[in-house]
Amino acid sequence: MAYEDHPDLSVLSSAIGYHLRRAQLAVFQDFTACFAELDLRPAEFSVLTVIARNPGLKQGEVAALLDIQRANFVALMDRLERRGLAERRRFPTDRRSYGLWLTRSGTEHTQRMFDLWHAHEERWVERLGGAGERDRLLDLLNRISSPA
Repeated sequence: MAYEDHPDLSVLSSAIGYHLRRAQLAVFQDFTACFAELDLRPAEFSVLTVIARNPGLKQGEVAALLDIQRANFVALMDRLERRGLAERRRFPTDRRSYGLWLTRSGTEHTQRMFDLWHAHEERWVERLGGAGERDRLLDLLNRISSPA
């Protein structure tokens, strides 16, 4: 049998990183399709979620929570501000720091975002075989991403 018909992927078939990357691509492809109407990227979803649940956090705190480098975070916030979804406000007590808030439009946008997200998540929970399997997967992923 020629390798073109059945390539040897035996090493990759047991490689954790390879399967994590393939799974991430599948989830992100579904995310992109699901959120196309909102023109929303995964990092923007994360930032809007943190701001919605924690209004007034400093931008450095949000960036650190999400492991986004400062330069990338500034560009991401610039895009959210241009779209009228979020805003930076100086703190009166520390004029060097900015807090982050959703705008009125951002609050409405985020509600629609969460509606779409619930549908996106439910598809994956069903594909995994239920909430218990999702919880098991999240536990395993947290073991990988948590400091040893």
